[in-house]
Amino acid sequence: MHDILINWAPQETRVAIIENGAVQELHIERTLERGLVGNVYLGKVARVLPGMQSAFIDIGLERAAFLHVADLHTSPHGLRGESQTLVPIEKQVFEGQTLMVQVIKDPIGTKGARLSTQISIAGRMLVFLPQDNHIGISQKIGSPEAREQLRARMQALVGKPEEGGGGGFILRTNAEEASDQELADDIAYLRRTWARIKQGGLKQPAGTLLHQDLSLAERVLRDLANEQTQHIRVDSKMQFDLLTAFGEAYTPTSIARLEHYKGERPIFDLYGVEEEIARALARRVDLKSGGYLIIDQTEALTTIDVNTGGYVGARNFDETIFKTNLEAALAIARQLRLRNLGGIIIADFIDMVREDHQQAVLAEFRKQLARDRTRTTVSGFTQLGLVEMTRKRTRESLAHMLCQPCPTCQGRGQVKTARSVCYDILREILREARQFDPKDFRVVASPAVVEMLLDEESAHLADLSAFIGKPISLSAEPTMNPEQYDIVLL
Repeated sequence: MHDILINWAPQETRVAIIENGAVQELHIERTLERGLVGNVYLGKVARVLPGMQSAFIDIGLERAAFLHVADLHTSPHGLRGESQTLVPIEKQVFEGQTLMVQVIKDPIGTKGARLSTQISIAGRMLVFLPQDNHIGISQKIGSPEAREQLRARMQALVGKPEEGGGGGFILRTNAEEASDQELADDIAYLRRTWARIKQGGLKQPAGTLLHQDLSLAERVLRDLANEQTQHIRVDSKMQFDLLTAFGEAYTPTSIARLEHYKGERPIFDLYGVEEEIARALARRVDLKSGGYLIIDQTEALTTIDVNTGGYVGARNFDETIFKTNLEAALAIARQLRLRNLGGIIIADFIDMVREDHQQAVLAEFRKQLARDRTRTTVSGFTQLGLVEMTRKRTRESLAHMLCQPCPTCQGRGQVKTARSVCYDILREILREARQFDPKDFRVVASPAVVEMLLDEESAHLADLSAFIGKPISLSAEPTMNPEQYDIVLL
């Protein structure tokens, strides 16, 4: 069982999922940086790249979006990515062409949004595929017999294309217990939405937003709330009223779980979410046993290193490592969700000699990852004892959303020592002295560098001054970063 907390402000909505007293997931949506996944645009083909089998599409954003040939609906068998031999993209689209496209991945880093021409519109219990005609059922729904019964009911409700029906549907997990009336209402809502999008596509110019997905608070009721949800607490009366109205129209079962939080303390402070956010931005994650994780995000992948730290509690060395790795498996799975880490992930568990220990840790890791809403694939241990995995990335990680690279180190995570900067300055003065003939050299640098030049490096500075035959003066500038300096010729 879990609780959902919604902290709303005009500029930002934050959602935390609390399970067993700990934060498991964090979702943040800023009014000025709202996510684009699910949005439908009328785009214009800006450039076709046959060598990459892709095209850049202008949808009115700062960066052009990216459309791969596998995401074109016009592939031979009609479904995105289904055919093994796709028609080349240059034979399907051309520069200047207008296309209706949907964002399937937000812009991340320097990459633009990823698009598909296979439109899908999510409802409460169904996902509508207006360009297809098949009925799909979530794999999480019961037995094959239950899925077949649902498929038969849906086919009767959808009707035949010639009778005004048509369009494909995927039944979501919460459709398993739905009545025919609830399914019919969802079908009607999705078809009305698609009719409005189509109408807009005929009238609007390229670069127009035709359909926007629900806000984060509304998606809580549609996507995050389920039978395991005990309470949905909202700290804004206005949002509580809006969500109540939305719930009455689309998710009646979630209305009873909605609560307006009226406490004086901020809701995230009361449940310790603010401290959890701060910890989720740190490299180090401490484990209860005394071990710890080191998490590093890079452009290519994320690495997670497991260390025993101060944990020496088990009966022998092998057991100590095994217990630490078991605890780390649970912690890593939680951190992936909490930080929203995606792409390639390498977990370096502590080396285990026994094969049964390895398999037990891997089984526990997979068990914890099974609770993740985002698709993950674990490859098992490599010859070097690393666990390779991938986690689908559809939006920015928590760190990329809340932080930016340090202006001093430019994201390297380290700066030159004061001594290294001193030696750079001495070399630069010698270089300048060979080209120019000033009366005096003045060094302007950070206080730490100036202090070292006056103290430990004073002999080298004096030797250089004597060698070039010019005086060298020093000036400390507190606003300069540790690597920054200027040499002024007087």
